[in-house]
Amino acid sequence: MPDRTYWFLLMFLFASSCQQQTQLRPDYSVQGIDVSHHQSWITWSALPAQGIHFAYIKATEGGDLVDSLFAYNWCEAQAVGIRRGAYHFFRPNAPVLDQVINYIGEVDIESGDLPPVLDVETLDGVSEAQLVERVRAWLTMVEIHYRTKPILYSYQQFYNEYLAESFADYPVWIARYSEQLPRLSPLKEWHFWQYGERGQLVGIQGDVDFNAFSGNPEDLDKLLVKPQTQPLPKRPPVGPEP
Repeated sequence: MPDRTYWFLLMFLFASSCQQQTQLRPDYSVQGIDVSHHQSWITWSALPAQGIHFAYIKATEGGDLVDSLFAYNWCEAQAVGIRRGAYHFFRPNAPVLDQVINYIGEVDIESGDLPPVLDVETLDGVSEAQLVERVRAWLTMVEIHYRTKPILYSYQQFYNEYLAESFADYPVWIARYSEQLPRLSPLKEWHFWQYGERGQLVGIQGDVDFNAFSGNPEDLDKLLVKPQTQPLPKRPPVGPEP
């Protein structure tokens, strides 16, 4: 039987592999990150030279939470020429309209930005049917407001179990921390792949998620929000006009 030293060595090697730093994947030409206040104050000017083409930035969560560094990150990413997008962390047990208002009140999407993203990765105690109904409501209202189809983010298991059948017509950003490509049901292709959470970049304190886009830079440009040919309709007045 192996001695105690052998088992300690195995445990050490296993722990070390779990903490292994994520490397940018050379097999994808378009690389990106996603960030929030957890990355603290980012030196955005240092990122383009390291091969970062796009960034998804946390904007809001639930009905009233706004990420404390969203405004800073949103402006700085654009200033250095990184394609920017904003995501909302969905709380299925919070009123959907409050969550839509929270997002659109903070996120001013311009031509050339990435589409909105809805981050769905928890049931929060609701049923699958309720989850699907509420996710669809958020996506629909946000699409109407920005006139562009949002992207749905989740991790592979959650997407396949709860979202795949009901939202097959939405672009997908999938999290799978593995060398293996995401496998989505039913034979759905992904647009963005969050392949690791322990990336290191000059200009960012601590770890950051690394993402790849499935196509080339020209394909990414096709996904960007297009210029609006007509102004967005004004919201109807609340109550009778004077």
